[in-house]
Amino acid sequence: MSEVNRRDLLAGAAAFAGFATVGLLPGTAAATTRQRPGAALPPSLSTGDKAVVARVDARRALKHLKVLSDEIGWRVAGTRGEHRAARYAAGVLRDLGYKVQLQPLPVPDKNLAEMRVEVKGRREHWQSWAILNAATGRVKGEVVDLKDATEVTADLTGKIALFNRVAGKELDQAKAAVAKGAKAVLIQNVRSTTYPERKAQSLNIVFAEYVPVPVLVLAEYHGTQLRSGARRFTLEVTKHTNLTSYNVIADRKATFPNPEGKTVIVSGHYDTVPGSPGGNDDGSGTVLSMELARVLKRLPTQQNIRICLWGAEELGLVGARYYVSKLSAEELKQITGVFQNDMVATSHPPAGTYWLLSVDGNANTTTTAVLEAAKRLGYVGQTKGPVARGSSDHEAFFEKGVAAGNFSWRGGESPAQLEPVYHTPEDTVRGNVSLQRLQVSLELIGTAAYDVARRR
Repeated sequence: MSEVNRRDLLAGAAAFAGFATVGLLPGTAAATTRQRPGAALPPSLSTGDKAVVARVDARRALKHLKVLSDEIGWRVAGTRGEHRAARYAAGVLRDLGYKVQLQPLPVPDKNLAEMRVEVKGRREHWQSWAILNAATGRVKGEVVDLKDATEVTADLTGKIALFNRVAGKELDQAKAAVAKGAKAVLIQNVRSTTYPERKAQSLNIVFAEYVPVPVLVLAEYHGTQLRSGARRFTLEVTKHTNLTSYNVIADRKATFPNPEGKTVIVSGHYDTVPGSPGGNDDGSGTVLSMELARVLKRLPTQQNIRICLWGAEELGLVGARYYVSKLSAEELKQITGVFQNDMVATSHPPAGTYWLLSVDGNANTTTTAVLEAAKRLGYVGQTKGPVARGSSDHEAFFEKGVAAGNFSWRGGESPAQLEPVYHTPEDTVRGNVSLQRLQVSLELIGTAAYDVARRR
Protein backbone atom coordinates (compact mmCIF):
# COMPACT_ATOMS: atom_id res chain seq x y z
CA MET A 1 0.00 0.00 0.00
CA SER A 2 1.37 3.44 -0.87
CA GLU A 3 2.26 5.99 1.81
CA VAL A 4 -0.46 8.32 0.51
CA ASN A 5 -3.14 5.63 0.73
CA ARG A 6 -2.02 4.61 4.22
CA ARG A 7 -2.25 8.19 5.41
CA ASP A 8 -5.68 8.65 3.84
CA LEU A 9 -6.95 5.57 5.66
CA LEU A 10 -5.34 6.74 8.87
CA ALA A 11 -6.92 10.16 8.48
CA GLY A 12 -10.32 8.54 8.01
CA ALA A 13 -9.84 6.52 11.19
CA ALA A 14 -8.75 9.70 12.95
CA ALA A 15 -11.87 11.53 11.90
CA PHE A 16 -14.08 8.69 13.07
CA ALA A 17 -12.25 8.52 16.42
CA GLY A 18 -12.35 12.28 16.83
CA PHE A 19 -16.03 12.73 16.09
CA ALA A 20 -17.01 9.61 18.02
CA THR A 21 -15.19 10.86 21.10
CA VAL A 22 -16.87 14.26 21.07
CA GLY A 23 -20.19 12.51 20.59
CA LEU A 24 -21.28 14.59 17.58
CA LEU A 25 -22.21 17.48 19.84
CA PRO A 26 -24.31 20.24 18.25
CA GLY A 27 -22.06 22.48 16.19
CA THR A 28 -19.14 20.05 16.13
CA ALA A 29 -19.18 19.52 12.36
CA ALA A 30 -19.59 23.23 11.77
CA ALA A 31 -16.58 23.87 14.00
CA THR A 32 -14.36 22.15 11.43
CA THR A 33 -15.61 24.14 8.43
CA ARG A 34 -16.22 27.68 9.65
CA GLN A 35 -13.51 30.33 9.55
CA ARG A 36 -11.02 29.91 12.38
CA PRO A 37 -10.62 32.59 15.08
CA GLY A 38 -8.89 35.62 13.60
CA ALA A 39 -7.99 33.80 10.38
CA ALA A 40 -7.60 35.74 7.13
CA LEU A 41 -9.12 33.01 4.95
CA PRO A 42 -11.62 30.14 5.31
CA PRO A 43 -10.06 26.77 6.21
CA SER A 44 -9.27 23.93 3.86
CA LEU A 45 -8.78 21.17 6.40
CA SER A 46 -7.59 17.63 5.87
CA THR A 47 -9.59 14.84 7.47
CA GLY A 48 -6.93 14.51 10.14
CA ASP A 49 -7.09 18.26 10.83
CA LYS A 50 -10.83 18.00 11.36
CA ALA A 51 -10.36 15.31 13.99
CA VAL A 52 -8.13 17.67 15.98
CA VAL A 53 -10.10 20.89 15.43
CA ALA A 54 -13.36 19.21 16.43
CA ARG A 55 -11.97 18.35 19.85
CA VAL A 56 -9.39 20.93 20.92
CA ASP A 57 -10.73 23.51 23.40
CA ALA A 58 -8.86 26.46 24.90
CA ARG A 59 -11.44 26.67 27.70
CA ARG A 60 -10.35 23.27 28.98
CA ALA A 61 -6.73 24.36 28.84
CA LEU A 62 -7.61 27.55 30.69
CA LYS A 63 -8.94 25.54 33.63
CA HIS A 64 -5.51 23.96 34.05
CA LEU A 65 -3.84 27.35 33.64
CA LYS A 66 -5.90 28.82 36.47
CA VAL A 67 -4.66 26.03 38.74
CA LEU A 68 -1.04 26.57 37.77
CA SER A 69 -1.01 30.37 37.74
CA ASP A 70 -3.83 31.51 40.04
CA GLU A 71 -3.78 28.74 42.66
CA ILE A 72 -0.16 27.52 42.70
CA GLY A 73 1.41 30.74 41.42
CA TRP A 74 5.21 31.05 41.41
CA ARG A 75 6.85 27.84 40.24
CA VAL A 76 10.53 28.52 40.82
CA ALA A 77 12.82 25.60 39.99
CA GLY A 78 13.27 23.22 42.89
CA THR A 79 10.76 24.87 45.22
CA ARG A 80 7.46 23.69 46.64
CA GLY A 81 5.47 25.58 44.01
CA GLU A 82 7.26 23.89 41.13
CA HIS A 83 6.80 20.49 42.79
CA ARG A 84 3.06 21.10 43.24
CA ALA A 85 2.78 22.00 39.57
CA ALA A 86 4.70 18.89 38.51
CA ARG A 87 2.44 16.65 40.58
CA TYR A 88 -0.67 18.34 39.24
CA ALA A 89 0.36 17.99 35.60
CA ALA A 90 1.53 14.41 36.11
CA GLY A 91 -1.83 13.53 37.68
CA VAL A 92 -3.77 14.99 34.77
CA LEU A 93 -1.64 13.11 32.24
CA ARG A 94 -1.93 9.81 34.15
CA ASP A 95 -5.70 10.20 34.27
CA LEU A 96 -5.63 10.55 30.48
CA GLY A 97 -3.95 7.16 30.24
CA TYR A 98 -0.39 8.24 29.56
CA LYS A 99 2.61 6.48 31.07
CA VAL A 100 4.13 9.24 33.18
CA GLN A 101 7.48 9.64 34.87
CA LEU A 102 8.90 12.48 36.94
CA GLN A 103 12.56 12.82 36.01
CA PRO A 104 14.55 14.43 38.86
CA LEU A 105 17.41 16.83 38.20
CA PRO A 106 19.55 18.96 40.54
CA VAL A 107 19.28 22.77 40.46
CA PRO A 108 21.30 25.49 42.24
CA ASP A 109 20.65 26.91 45.70
CA LYS A 110 18.86 30.23 45.89
CA ASN A 111 17.60 32.86 48.30
CA LEU A 112 13.95 33.81 47.86
CA ALA A 113 11.84 36.34 49.71
CA GLU A 114 8.14 36.19 50.41
CA MET A 115 6.34 39.38 51.35
CA ARG A 116 2.95 40.04 52.85
CA VAL A 117 1.50 43.51 52.58
CA GLU A 118 -1.75 45.43 52.66
CA VAL A 119 -2.22 47.76 49.69
CA LYS A 120 -5.31 49.97 49.62
CA GLY A 121 -7.23 47.50 51.75
CA ARG A 122 -6.09 44.44 49.76
CA ARG A 123 -3.86 41.84 51.34
CA GLU A 124 -1.22 40.69 48.87
CA HIS A 125 1.40 37.95 48.91
CA TRP A 126 4.53 38.57 46.82
CA GLN A 127 7.76 36.80 45.97
CA SER A 128 11.15 38.10 44.89
CA TRP A 129 14.76 37.14 44.43
CA ALA A 130 16.86 37.90 47.50
CA ILE A 131 20.59 38.56 47.47
CA LEU A 132 22.53 35.36 48.24
CA ASN A 133 25.37 37.25 49.91
CA ALA A 134 23.06 38.88 52.44
CA ALA A 135 21.20 37.84 55.58
CA THR A 136 18.11 35.64 55.70
CA GLY A 137 15.25 35.79 58.20
CA ARG A 138 11.97 37.55 58.91
CA VAL A 139 11.59 41.34 59.10
CA LYS A 140 8.59 43.54 59.76
CA GLY A 141 8.51 47.30 59.80
CA GLU A 142 7.89 50.68 58.25
CA VAL A 143 9.15 51.24 54.71
CA VAL A 144 11.07 54.49 54.14
CA ASP A 145 11.35 55.74 50.54
CA LEU A 146 14.87 56.96 49.72
CA LYS A 147 14.29 57.20 45.96
CA ASP A 148 17.55 57.35 43.92
CA ALA A 149 19.90 57.93 46.85
CA THR A 150 23.25 56.17 47.16
CA GLU A 151 24.07 57.95 50.43
CA VAL A 152 21.83 58.14 53.51
CA THR A 153 21.75 60.80 56.23
CA ALA A 154 18.44 60.00 57.98
CA ASP A 155 18.17 57.64 60.94
CA LEU A 156 16.71 54.32 59.69
CA THR A 157 16.88 52.39 62.95
CA GLY A 158 14.32 49.57 62.90
CA LYS A 159 13.04 50.56 59.46
CA ILE A 160 13.13 49.10 55.96
CA ALA A 161 14.87 51.15 53.28
CA LEU A 162 13.39 51.40 49.78
CA PHE A 163 15.56 52.67 46.91
CA ASN A 164 15.25 53.01 43.19
CA ARG A 165 17.97 50.88 41.67
CA VAL A 166 21.08 52.75 40.56
CA ALA A 167 22.84 50.23 38.32
CA GLY A 168 26.28 49.29 39.66
CA LYS A 169 25.59 51.03 42.99
CA GLU A 170 23.27 48.47 44.58
CA LEU A 171 25.85 47.39 47.18
CA ASP A 172 26.55 51.03 48.04
CA GLN A 173 22.83 51.64 48.55
CA ALA A 174 22.51 48.60 50.82
CA LYS A 175 25.60 49.47 52.90
CA ALA A 176 24.49 53.09 53.29
CA ALA A 177 21.10 51.99 54.63
CA VAL A 178 22.62 49.42 57.01
CA ALA A 179 25.02 52.06 58.37
CA LYS A 180 21.98 54.11 59.42
CA GLY A 181 20.25 51.21 61.15
CA ALA A 182 18.01 49.73 58.45
CA LYS A 183 16.97 46.15 59.18
CA ALA A 184 16.23 45.30 55.53
CA VAL A 185 16.84 46.88 52.13
CA LEU A 186 14.49 46.91 49.15
CA ILE A 187 15.84 48.05 45.79
CA GLN A 188 13.20 48.59 43.13
CA ASN A 189 14.45 47.57 39.70
CA VAL A 190 14.04 50.18 36.94
CA ARG A 191 13.28 49.84 33.25
CA SER A 192 15.98 49.35 30.67
CA THR A 193 16.74 52.41 28.56
CA THR A 194 17.14 50.04 25.61
CA TYR A 195 13.67 48.52 26.03
CA PRO A 196 11.64 51.13 27.95
CA GLU A 197 8.36 49.36 27.06
CA ARG A 198 9.31 46.41 29.25
CA LYS A 199 8.40 46.60 32.92
CA ALA A 200 11.29 45.77 35.24
CA GLN A 201 11.45 42.34 36.88
CA SER A 202 13.04 41.14 40.12
CA LEU A 203 16.81 40.59 39.81
CA ASN A 204 19.30 38.14 41.29
CA ILE A 205 22.37 40.30 41.87
CA VAL A 206 25.50 38.91 43.55
CA PHE A 207 27.16 41.27 46.03
CA ALA A 208 30.95 41.32 46.31
CA GLU A 209 30.71 41.39 50.10
CA TYR A 210 28.28 40.20 52.75
CA VAL A 211 25.48 42.50 53.93
CA PRO A 212 24.10 41.64 57.40
CA VAL A 213 20.43 42.33 56.60
CA PRO A 214 18.08 40.92 53.95
CA VAL A 215 18.41 42.69 50.58
CA LEU A 216 15.92 42.33 47.72
CA VAL A 217 15.92 43.70 44.17
CA LEU A 218 12.18 44.04 43.60
CA ALA A 219 10.14 44.04 40.43
CA GLU A 220 8.88 47.45 39.34
CA TYR A 221 5.32 46.40 40.21
CA HIS A 222 6.20 45.68 43.85
CA GLY A 223 8.06 48.95 44.35
CA THR A 224 5.22 50.92 42.78
CA GLN A 225 2.69 49.21 45.03
CA LEU A 226 4.76 49.92 48.13
CA ARG A 227 4.95 53.58 47.19
CA SER A 228 1.19 53.76 46.64
CA GLY A 229 0.53 53.47 50.37
CA ALA A 230 1.34 49.94 51.51
CA ARG A 231 0.83 49.00 55.16
CA ARG A 232 1.74 46.10 57.43
CA PHE A 233 4.76 45.06 55.40
CA THR A 234 6.48 41.81 56.35
CA LEU A 235 9.21 39.98 54.48
CA GLU A 236 10.91 36.65 55.04
CA VAL A 237 14.03 35.53 53.20
CA THR A 238 14.72 31.79 53.05
CA LYS A 239 17.79 30.03 51.70
CA HIS A 240 16.71 27.08 49.56
CA THR A 241 19.34 24.34 49.35
CA ASN A 242 19.77 20.82 47.94
CA LEU A 243 17.09 21.51 45.37
CA THR A 244 15.57 19.10 42.88
CA SER A 245 13.48 20.02 39.87
CA TYR A 246 11.52 17.57 37.73
CA ASN A 247 10.76 17.00 34.08
CA VAL A 248 7.28 15.57 33.56
CA ILE A 249 7.46 12.99 30.73
CA ALA A 250 4.27 11.34 29.46
CA ASP A 251 4.15 8.69 26.73
CA ARG A 252 1.44 7.21 24.55
CA LYS A 253 2.41 4.41 22.19
CA ALA A 254 1.63 4.50 18.47
CA THR A 255 -1.62 2.87 17.40
CA PHE A 256 0.03 0.97 14.55
CA PRO A 257 3.27 -1.02 14.46
CA ASN A 258 6.19 1.36 15.01
CA PRO A 259 9.32 -0.81 14.78
CA GLU A 260 11.68 2.18 14.65
CA GLY A 261 10.12 3.74 17.77
CA LYS A 262 9.46 7.07 16.05
CA THR A 263 8.22 9.73 18.46
CA VAL A 264 6.71 13.20 18.21
CA ILE A 265 7.26 15.50 21.20
CA VAL A 266 4.92 18.33 22.23
CA SER A 267 6.40 20.38 25.06
CA GLY A 268 6.44 23.50 27.24
CA HIS A 269 8.16 24.56 30.46
CA TYR A 270 6.13 24.84 33.62
CA ASP A 271 8.59 26.69 35.89
CA THR A 272 8.63 30.48 36.35
CA VAL A 273 11.00 33.22 37.42
CA PRO A 274 10.65 34.35 41.06
CA GLY A 275 7.66 36.55 41.69
CA SER A 276 5.85 35.79 38.44
CA PRO A 277 2.78 33.53 38.31
CA GLY A 278 3.74 32.68 34.72
CA GLY A 279 0.33 32.93 33.12
CA ASN A 280 1.78 33.22 29.63
CA ASP A 281 5.43 32.32 30.36
CA ASP A 282 5.04 29.45 30.25
CA GLY A 283 1.83 28.32 31.83
CA SER A 284 0.30 28.75 28.40
CA GLY A 285 2.72 26.34 26.70
CA THR A 286 2.29 23.87 29.55
CA VAL A 287 -1.50 23.73 29.34
CA LEU A 288 -1.40 23.67 25.53
CA SER A 289 0.66 20.49 25.84
CA MET A 290 -1.76 19.06 28.42
CA GLU A 291 -4.82 19.81 26.28
CA LEU A 292 -3.20 18.28 23.20
CA ALA A 293 -2.42 15.20 25.28
CA ARG A 294 -6.19 14.88 25.81
CA VAL A 295 -6.99 15.49 22.16
CA LEU A 296 -4.39 13.10 20.76
CA LYS A 297 -4.79 10.27 23.27
CA ARG A 298 -7.27 8.23 21.18
CA LEU A 299 -6.47 9.41 17.68
CA PRO A 300 -4.69 6.75 15.60
CA THR A 301 -1.01 7.42 14.90
CA GLN A 302 1.96 5.77 13.24
CA GLN A 303 4.31 7.34 15.81
CA ASN A 304 4.46 7.57 19.59
CA ILE A 305 3.20 10.76 21.23
CA ARG A 306 5.34 12.17 24.05
CA ILE A 307 4.33 15.16 26.17
CA CYS A 308 7.29 16.82 27.92
CA LEU A 309 6.88 19.53 30.56
CA TRP A 310 10.30 20.91 31.42
CA GLY A 311 11.49 22.03 34.83
CA ALA A 312 14.13 24.71 35.40
CA GLU A 313 13.92 26.29 31.94
CA GLU A 314 14.28 29.74 33.47
CA LEU A 315 17.69 28.79 34.88
CA GLY A 316 19.07 28.20 31.39
CA LEU A 317 17.14 25.32 29.78
CA VAL A 318 18.37 23.07 32.58
CA GLY A 319 15.51 20.55 32.46
CA ALA A 320 15.51 20.00 28.70
CA ARG A 321 19.29 19.78 28.51
CA TYR A 322 19.32 17.25 31.35
CA TYR A 323 16.68 15.16 29.56
CA VAL A 324 18.58 15.22 26.27
CA SER A 325 21.84 14.32 28.02
CA LYS A 326 20.28 11.07 29.22
CA LEU A 327 19.17 9.94 25.75
CA SER A 328 21.25 7.52 23.71
CA ALA A 329 22.11 8.20 20.07
CA GLU A 330 19.41 5.72 19.08
CA GLU A 331 16.79 7.40 21.27
CA LEU A 332 17.65 10.81 19.83
CA LYS A 333 17.31 9.40 16.32
CA GLN A 334 13.78 8.18 17.12
CA ILE A 335 12.52 11.74 17.76
CA THR A 336 11.05 13.03 14.49
CA GLY A 337 10.18 16.49 15.79
CA VAL A 338 9.94 18.62 18.94
CA PHE A 339 7.13 21.20 19.04
CA GLN A 340 8.19 23.51 21.88
CA ASN A 341 5.54 26.00 22.98
CA ASP A 342 6.72 29.03 24.94
CA MET A 343 4.42 32.03 25.52
CA VAL A 344 1.56 31.02 23.23
CA ALA A 345 -1.35 33.08 24.59
CA THR A 346 -0.36 36.66 25.38
CA SER A 347 -3.13 39.26 25.20
CA HIS A 348 -0.59 42.05 24.45
CA PRO A 349 -2.20 43.71 21.38
CA PRO A 350 0.94 44.23 19.22
CA ALA A 351 1.98 40.59 19.63
CA GLY A 352 -0.31 39.54 16.82
CA THR A 353 2.09 37.46 14.74
CA TYR A 354 2.62 33.76 15.33
CA TRP A 355 6.36 33.12 15.10
CA LEU A 356 8.05 29.92 13.95
CA LEU A 357 11.49 29.87 15.54
CA SER A 358 14.36 27.50 14.87
CA VAL A 359 17.81 27.90 16.36
CA ASP A 360 19.55 28.30 12.99
CA GLY A 361 16.66 29.94 11.15
CA ASN A 362 16.32 27.00 8.78
CA ALA A 363 13.13 25.07 8.11
CA ASN A 364 12.77 21.66 9.73
CA THR A 365 10.04 19.08 10.22
CA THR A 366 8.29 21.08 12.93
CA THR A 367 8.40 24.57 11.42
CA THR A 368 7.31 23.24 8.03
CA ALA A 369 4.44 21.27 9.59
CA VAL A 370 3.17 24.35 11.45
CA LEU A 371 3.49 26.58 8.37
CA GLU A 372 1.50 24.07 6.31
CA ALA A 373 -1.09 23.76 9.08
CA ALA A 374 -1.43 27.56 9.16
CA LYS A 375 -2.22 27.56 5.44
CA ARG A 376 -4.85 24.85 5.84
CA LEU A 377 -6.43 26.68 8.79
CA GLY A 378 -6.52 29.97 6.89
CA TYR A 379 -3.80 31.91 8.72
CA VAL A 380 -2.15 33.11 5.53
CA GLY A 381 0.26 36.00 6.15
CA GLN A 382 -0.26 35.79 9.91
CA THR A 383 2.77 33.63 10.70
CA LYS A 384 6.44 34.55 10.37
CA GLY A 385 9.40 32.28 9.99
CA PRO A 386 11.26 30.18 10.39
CA VAL A 387 13.42 32.82 12.08
CA ALA A 388 16.66 32.15 13.95
CA ARG A 389 16.15 32.17 17.71
CA GLY A 390 17.11 29.90 20.59
CA SER A 391 16.44 30.82 24.23
CA SER A 392 13.90 28.06 24.80
CA ASP A 393 13.97 24.30 25.21
CA HIS A 394 14.05 23.50 21.48
CA GLU A 395 17.69 24.61 21.65
CA ALA A 396 18.65 21.54 23.71
CA PHE A 397 17.38 19.25 20.92
CA PHE A 398 18.89 21.28 18.10
CA GLU A 399 22.30 20.88 19.77
CA LYS A 400 21.90 17.12 19.31
CA GLY A 401 20.72 17.27 15.72
CA VAL A 402 16.99 16.77 16.40
CA ALA A 403 14.42 18.72 14.38
CA ALA A 404 12.88 21.20 16.80
CA GLY A 405 11.02 24.50 16.73
CA ASN A 406 9.74 27.01 19.24
CA PHE A 407 6.34 28.61 18.64
CA SER A 408 5.24 31.89 20.17
CA TRP A 409 3.05 34.99 19.77
CA ARG A 410 5.06 38.21 19.62
CA GLY A 411 5.24 41.53 17.86
CA GLY A 412 8.81 41.11 16.66
CA GLU A 413 12.20 39.60 17.36
CA SER A 414 13.49 41.92 20.08
CA PRO A 415 12.72 41.22 23.76
CA ALA A 416 10.71 44.45 23.93
CA GLN A 417 8.30 43.07 21.35
CA LEU A 418 7.25 40.09 23.45
CA GLU A 419 5.01 41.79 26.00
CA PRO A 420 5.51 44.55 28.63
CA VAL A 421 4.83 42.23 31.59
CA TYR A 422 7.33 39.52 30.57
CA HIS A 423 8.86 37.91 33.71
CA THR A 424 6.94 40.21 36.07
CA PRO A 425 4.25 39.72 38.74
CA GLU A 426 1.73 40.99 36.19
CA ASP A 427 2.02 37.94 33.92
CA THR A 428 -1.32 36.67 35.16
CA VAL A 429 -4.18 34.75 33.56
CA ARG A 430 -6.50 37.72 33.87
CA GLY A 431 -3.95 40.30 32.74
CA ASN A 432 -1.94 38.54 30.06
CA VAL A 433 -3.75 35.57 28.51
CA SER A 434 -5.91 35.63 25.39
CA LEU A 435 -8.32 32.72 25.05
CA GLN A 436 -8.49 33.27 21.30
CA ARG A 437 -4.70 33.18 20.82
CA LEU A 438 -4.52 30.08 23.00
CA GLN A 439 -7.16 28.43 20.78
CA VAL A 440 -5.26 29.34 17.62
CA SER A 441 -2.03 27.97 19.11
CA LEU A 442 -3.78 24.75 20.06
CA GLU A 443 -5.17 24.27 16.55
CA LEU A 444 -1.87 25.10 14.83
CA ILE A 445 0.28 22.82 16.98
CA GLY A 446 -2.39 20.13 17.27
CA THR A 447 -2.91 19.75 13.55
CA ALA A 448 0.81 20.05 12.77
CA ALA A 449 1.93 17.54 15.41
CA TYR A 450 -0.80 15.12 14.41
CA ASP A 451 0.17 15.39 10.77
CA VAL A 452 3.74 14.38 11.67
CA ALA A 453 2.54 11.62 14.01
CA ARG A 454 0.58 10.02 11.16
CA ARG A 455 3.72 9.62 9.05
CA ARG A 456 5.53 6.29 8.87
